[in-house]
Amino acid sequence: MSTPPPQYQNQPPYGQPQQPYGYPQQPQAPYGHPQQPQPPRGPQRPQPAGLLRALKSAVIVIAVFGALGYWVWDYNTSPTGGKAKAEASASAAAEEAKKHEPEIGDCVKVADPDGDPVPTVVDCDSAEAEYKLGEWMPGKGRECGSEYDYGIQYRNTGHRSSYTLCFTKV
Repeated sequence: MSTPPPQYQNQPPYGQPQQPYGYPQQPQAPYGHPQQPQPPRGPQRPQPAGLLRALKSAVIVIAVFGALGYWVWDYNTSPTGGKAKAEASASAAAEEAKKHEPEIGDCVKVADPDGDPVPTVVDCDSAEAEYKLGEWMPGKGRECGSEYDYGIQYRNTGHRSSYTLCFTKV
């Protein structure tokens, strides 16, 4: 009597996974032995996504600089002369106002002394100097003393309350 041939000759031993259909399985090294390293692959081609990413970055940078340039241009060019001109004008107006608000000891020339007098601070050594401010008196209706030659009364002017300026001739 002869022994019958085994029925499942190409089946993997118990405990090893079966191979998927259609793909031959590579032999695996037994446990404990290190696997052989794979051969190096050829150089990879540059991905077109890198070019696309660079293009997107360039567009963003150009947009940011364009927006910044537009803001600067718009800030300085408007029908009213721009914010920078308005700020410079306000600064110049403040400097001009200082010329018409003398401190004690300043010399002034007075425009329209009999109507609406406006004192303008000048150099005391100049020929324009007419009066020297001797006293600044806060309050309404204050009168300059006899030692002064000229007085100007102001009533509630914007940033100051009523006051009187008393001058002597230079």
